[in-house]
Amino acid sequence: MNRDDKRRQTRLALIGAALRLADERGADRVTVDEISAAAAVSPRTFFNYFATKEDALVGDPLEGCTDTRRLLLAAPPGPALAAVQAALTPAVRQIQDDRELWLLRLRVIMNNPQLLPRLAAAAATAEHEMTAAIAERLRLPADHAYPPVLAAATGAALRVAMMRWAAAAQPPAAVPESAAAATATDPERGAADPERGATDPERGATARTLAEHVHEAFGMIAAGLADPVTP
Repeated sequence: MNRDDKRRQTRLALIGAALRLADERGADRVTVDEISAAAAVSPRTFFNYFATKEDALVGDPLEGCTDTRRLLLAAPPGPALAAVQAALTPAVRQIQDDRELWLLRLRVIMNNPQLLPRLAAAAATAEHEMTAAIAERLRLPADHAYPPVLAAATGAALRVAMMRWAAAAQPPAAVPESAAAATATDPERGAADPERGATDPERGATARTLAEHVHEAFGMIAAGLADPVTP
């Protein structure tokens, strides 16, 4: 295991410990010392990864943004929406790979509304970063309306995709839109995952992947949000 893998492993251990404890007790009743002990690291190590307990619970809005920006700027010529979707595919797949952790995060945020201000701030930061990357790719001035509109649209697409993905794995209405906005803290979107949905033993049906939900939402935007065709 290389250094980067070890850092990711430690980070995930801290996030998992924080979320499990908050899920059991409530976010306000969990301390950094308890999270560190549950993850088998020192509080000093915790602060090497997160500035606050809330950061571990809600997530880092800039995590993965460097790669996303690089992929967006390196994407071949074509519509900006498609370039954004392609650039964010790896991040969407990573969320899918960490499925249980993200579903737990959504539940913790839903049950601890005091985390919502941190969530809103994270969403705003992520949207700002996406806006800047889109403007740079298209070589548009800072005051042009297109980059922030596209960034907001992609954030909405991801939020809805996360809502639908989480709702399929939890009881109906368990994850409100405000909680699903946690995903906008790190704007992860992407094309359809090559791995199709797996069978959910509890629901007896094929569960769609997050990437499939994201692909559907981006398709609606690409179609100009035309009225859907009903049977």
